[in-house]
Amino acid sequence: MTASPRLLRALHDTGDLPLRPLPARAVDLLQALAAPPRLAAHLRAVHDVAAQLLDWTERHRPALAPDRAAVLFGAATHDIGKILHPAELQGPGSAHEEAGRALLLAHGTPAELARFAGTHGSWQKPEVGLNDLLVSLADTIWKGRRIAALEDLVVARLAAASGRPGWEEFLALDDLLTRLGDDAPARLAFQASHPTEA
Repeated sequence: MTASPRLLRALHDTGDLPLRPLPARAVDLLQALAAPPRLAAHLRAVHDVAAQLLDWTERHRPALAPDRAAVLFGAATHDIGKILHPAELQGPGSAHEEAGRALLLAHGTPAELARFAGTHGSWQKPEVGLNDLLVSLADTIWKGRRIAALEDLVVARLAAASGRPGWEEFLALDDLLTRLGDDAPARLAFQASHPTEA
């Protein structure tokens, strides 16, 4: 199936933002599933923020050793279930989470990568790991939203890896999230510039 020009634009055009390209496997899936262009734009924005979080984590807290490829794929596909639940592109809802995980599994994605579609909205569960937390954090901060409980979980992981007090880790993370939040209006405008239908 040939992707629509609108989807191709959402997948490859950066507009005024220097967004990183999605992983090739994610692009292939989005094209094969005829994803709405706005969804593709959203996934690009979250993926780019996840890459920035990973860059910072790898530089400042290398002992954490997140799985870069897994986090990036997770960020690039976390909302893929909205293809099946398009009302959740513009409104609230969590039906896309399990639907996305099942959709990824049905298309040959390994369970350890498909899980992000299900965990990005349930980061408060005790079994959620660092990689999942980073995808969830990218999915909130891309639009400048701050969730203290989520950030506290990330801070706890940072402090455990570094041996530094939690407040020091919070200050370092807060500085990063503030900088990422400064670009939120541009990311929101990029997403809004793409239609919800092909």
